[in-house]
Amino acid sequence: MKTKLLSLVVGLQVLWVIGTVILQEAKLSQGTVVRLETRPVDPRDLLRGDYVILNYELSTLDAKLFTDGLTNRPPAGTPVFVKLERQGEFHRAIEAAFTELPADADHPVLRGKSETSWSWSSASPDHLRVEYGLERFYVREGTGNPRGKLTVDVAIPSSGQGIIREVYLDGVKYAEAMKKQSP
Repeated sequence: MKTKLLSLVVGLQVLWVIGTVILQEAKLSQGTVVRLETRPVDPRDLLRGDYVILNYELSTLDAKLFTDGLTNRPPAGTPVFVKLERQGEFHRAIEAAFTELPADADHPVLRGKSETSWSWSSASPDHLRVEYGLERFYVREGTGNPRGKLTVDVAIPSSGQGIIREVYLDGVKYAEAMKKQSP
């Protein structure tokens, strides 16, 4: 009886891990892939190791992008939906709202949440900081200080919750570029 219970518990744990991997891979393969421009910062997490903080251009949204208005300060964590459009090599924010926006093949919608930091112009806000869950990219130890231009490919599934697919340093995959920069 004890071995059957132990087998059941271990089997459920294995199924959970496999299910999580399958779900993430499905999101990566089915999502619309967009390329975003970013600026690196070099922190370190004591438990997880080196990572690069990715600060996207679309992390600070102009109030003019909000179709439903941006007159009041939303509470931190308020869902924000950002419609993107390819402009040259990168995708840029063309519309934002606190309610879901319709997405299509040329205009994917990325879901984020509002932060607490604001820029104020006179008495009303003119910008909103948004987090997308794409701000950390964990790297091999000793490679968290890149020198060059970072770009990121993000897969956006129908849920709008983006997933980092690949990070590039000067157009080369991050891991390969950091091997070349090592002394």
